[in-house]
Formats: sequence, C-alpha cells, structure tokens
Amino acid sequence: MRVIGLAGWSGAGKTTLARRLIPALTATGLRVSTLKHAHHSFDIDKPGKDSWEHRQAGATQVMIASTERWALMHELRGAPEPSLAELLSHLSPVDLVLVEGFKRGAQPKIEVHRQANGKPFLHPEDPSIVVLASDTDLPVPLPRVDLDDVEAIAALVLAHAAPI
Repeated sequence: MRVIGLAGWSGAGKTTLARRLIPALTATGLRVSTLKHAHHSFDIDKPGKDSWEHRQAGATQVMIASTERWALMHELRGAPEPSLAELLSHLSPVDLVLVEGFKRGAQPKIEVHRQANGKPFLHPEDPSIVVLASDTDLPVPLPRVDLDDVEAIAALVLAHAAPI
C-alpha cells in the first residue's frame, strides 16, 4: 500500500478535494481507501440502536455486519489515541490510502490551501509537504497546482505517495 495525506486548515477544501480525487484515482483501476482524522469526539452510531447500546454498556469493540457492508467501532476507553501507522495497519490492503488530516504526521502530504481562509501556509514549517494545491498563484518552493485541477493533483498523488 502507498499513502499520501491531504493537510490544511479547516475550511480549505480537504474533504471536497478527497471526494473529487477518489473517482479520478479509482477510474485508473486503483483500489483507494481513506482515513479521516477528527479533532474532536465523534459518533457514527445512533442512540437507541443495538450497536450504540453495546458501546454504552462498555464493549471495547462493536462490529456491525449486513449484506451491504460491515463496520467496526473501537472505543479507546482512556487509552492513548493510536498513531497513523497503527490505524493504517487495521486497513485491508489497497493500492492507495488518502489520509485527511494528521497534518503533523511524517507521511508525504499535499497541502490544501484556500486564500480566503486567511490562514498561513503549513509547508514552510513541514518538510513532509511535497505539493501545494491552492487557489492562489503565490510563488512557493514546491510543485504548485490549482485546487480545481483534479487530474493534475491525481497525477501528483501517484508521483508522491509513499509505501507504508
């Protein structure tokens, strides 16, 4: 498997870019998975559902399965947040993993930058940023691509993704 991150400040368009990159990459025959980092508590289950009740009762892991999909939820129950490497080890093998977030990680990353956010660039301080995808044409010491040029970004993803 190879991995590359999409890093940037909130509101820069990381999720939108991932949503556009996935079909562009899978159209080439690649199997693509994603790993999204959340900065806060999140829930993918609904109160009142059996799986929610199992977690509330104290289960460490709850798996839900059907003819359409399966999902595994793992409660940390006070344990430290797992590293990116540990989380990646839980994924089934694919050709490419797009990581959204984990902007402090050492994996190669494409910085997603939107000028209207008014936030500074991440790349001067982060040597693992290998490409800048932005809506501005300010000169930078990195390969730079327009945020809307999904085909060019997909090519750069393939060029810079690193083996796990």
